[in-house]
Amino acid sequence: MASEKKNIFFLENKDLLKLENEIDKIDLEVSALKNFIVPGGNKIISFCHIARCVCRRAERRIIELSDTFFVSEFSLKYINRLSDYLFILSRKLAKDFKIKEIIL
Repeated sequence: MASEKKNIFFLENKDLLKLENEIDKIDLEVSALKNFIVPGGNKIISFCHIARCVCRRAERRIIELSDTFFVSEFSLKYINRLSDYLFILSRKLAKDFKIKEIIL
């Protein structure tokens, strides 16, 4: 049985920059937020919020892991920005679907 080569995907700085550019672009489309919002209003929007929660949990686990092992700052920065992206994407979708955000 021949060994198969595995394609491993590595994140690069350009991936982080693309994510940050998308955040900035969407940020211009949605209103400024000074309060908390209640997640939900639509199934797709809820999925964005759930994915964001999973990213935040992963970020906390990566920080715990860094107490014992080397973890690149890039990894932490990327997952943090990914959760920010998912949050602002949920806000954009609410705007696009004309769903009123519930603000606390």
